Amino acid sequence: MRHPSKDEPPRTAGQHAEVWTGRATNRLQWALAAVGAACMALGIQLAVDSAWTPGPVPLLMSVIGCVAAGLLMLFGTLAFVHVAVRVDAEALEVRCGHIGLPRCRIPLEQVIGAEFAPRVTPRQWGGWGYRWRPEQGTAVVVRRGEGLVLRLGDGRVFTVTVDDAEAAVRVIRGRLRPRDGHPGRPSPA
Repeated sequence: MRHPSKDEPPRTAGQHAEVWTGRATNRLQWALAAVGAACMALGIQLAVDSAWTPGPVPLLMSVIGCVAAGLLMLFGTLAFVHVAVRVDAEALEVRCGHIGLPRCRIPLEQVIGAEFAPRVTPRQWGGWGYRWRPEQGTAVVVRRGEGLVLRLGDGRVFTVTVDDAEAAVRVIRGRLRPRDGHPGRPSPA
């Protein structure tokens, strides 16, 4: 049993002390990051070995193109190598990559439902990463597999791939406030 410290405010009934955390990782993204690094290396090699006979303009275009493509692939893929999901008493927070960007925070008071999705694929969303599709909503997809689908009071849908998504759904459902029949509105207190 955990005892609150004297600096910690007392919890009232209905407050949840537990924090649920989950992750999902995609090792294939490392291969794409390596391709990005190779493109950057090629661009640097072209800049250093400037024995091009056609002239400086094609060389400059090749160097800039290789370095830009390499940077885009490298940082674009590293941002979505893994995702960390955190559910506390107030919100669901999603952080991507090693520096936690992009980041998404959804207050639980905006959530009207949580569902388990046994199979979320990059193909459904048009690839890996932070995705938006008008007919499906928004998603953070880092790998194929189970996911969590949140239905928000304003009609939006948010999906995230995460390990043990069923546990996240149970935690979120346990923290949702009862509704009075109006979607998206908490019942009067």
